[in-house]
Amino acid sequence: MSDLLTPAVERTELPSGVRVLTETVPSVGSVAVGAWVDAGSRDETEPEAGITHFIEHMVFKGTQRRRGYLINQRMESVGGYLNAFTTKEHTCFYARGLSEHLGRALETVLDLVTQPTLPAKEIEKEKDVVVEEIKMYEDAPEDHVFDLYEAAVYPGDPLGRPIIGTPESVRSFTREDLERYIGRHYVPDRLVVSVAGAVRHTEVVRRVEALLAGFDRARQPAERRPAGDYAPADLEATRPIQQAHLVMGTRAFGALDPRRTTLSVLNTILGGGMSSRLNQNIREKYGWCYSVYSFVNVQQDSGDFGVYIGTDASRIERSKVLIGRELLKLAEAPVSARMLASAKHQLKGSIVLGLESTSNRMQRLGRVELTYGEVVPVEAVVAEIDAVTADDVRAVAEELFAPERMSTVALLPAA
Repeated sequence: MSDLLTPAVERTELPSGVRVLTETVPSVGSVAVGAWVDAGSRDETEPEAGITHFIEHMVFKGTQRRRGYLINQRMESVGGYLNAFTTKEHTCFYARGLSEHLGRALETVLDLVTQPTLPAKEIEKEKDVVVEEIKMYEDAPEDHVFDLYEAAVYPGDPLGRPIIGTPESVRSFTREDLERYIGRHYVPDRLVVSVAGAVRHTEVVRRVEALLAGFDRARQPAERRPAGDYAPADLEATRPIQQAHLVMGTRAFGALDPRRTTLSVLNTILGGGMSSRLNQNIREKYGWCYSVYSFVNVQQDSGDFGVYIGTDASRIERSKVLIGRELLKLAEAPVSARMLASAKHQLKGSIVLGLESTSNRMQRLGRVELTYGEVVPVEAVVAEIDAVTADDVRAVAEELFAPERMSTVALLPAA
């Protein structure tokens, strides 16, 4: 385990401001490459809702080097893959392949970030694609109830809007809108290149410097508006569905708050797996649901914590009572030493198991750099977990789980 926890992580900041991080894993024959842009849906104005995600789609439609249909083929033709994702705060374009194809993977993802052509014809076609994607999520009640929940916890705030946007906002995008957003956010000092696998740091830096030689866009001031005020909400919506979906939650801590680790331990105790309190005391004891769990969402300066359950509509009110009871237990008394130790082992185990994937290592490098601006060793994370006490867990639960702080969002079957 020591080799897993003590990786060869190196970091270089280029004169342009681009940051390059590598994690050398000599025992593997693959490499995972990510190009991270420090821009997500929270950086959008209201008319731009969904534009970060839309750009993530559009860069695959063509670059100055190659046409769209050749982009994915670049990695697939050598047994690798290429993809991207958008979060509230970041956009990541990533590839994975054999280590001998490092140059191809780097060239492909950096090409997407720095040289998209945004063909006008493809923009109009992709609007239809994304609108269908929106419909897909809205037809999935578990996804839709979380959209409603986030809107309730972050009312009127970009963090409360769906990452994907709305049909109206997506249909309004012009090529000029996309270029303006890219010019504002796709700049060197907001770009992080993270690479994990059978690589040498000096080689990665050399290749990135060569590939980004002409990437000299002017730095842009980037100021994120802090999350707005929170006021608990209680709302219901209906859909033609069979099962009711309930989320109970509240604002919590951001990634820069030292209590975030205690919150992760608390989350594991409450709803992190089949042995968690929620699963044992609701699903196993009463058989009221198939799915019940707790969750933590963390942004740099804010976050939220909650519980989800899918159950019959006739059991919604009783489910609220049972969930509330479990929250109250955590706030009223420290958990047992045995339960605390078990949660810590579970949390540390998930971290270490994740390190066996070069993709996970690459993603951790990118996320941590954009969040903290420095390399955070895994040993430090494990030490923080080990340092959490039962009193810490109780104190966080007491602060967060006061009934007057909780928001409740239910998506119910239409009558």
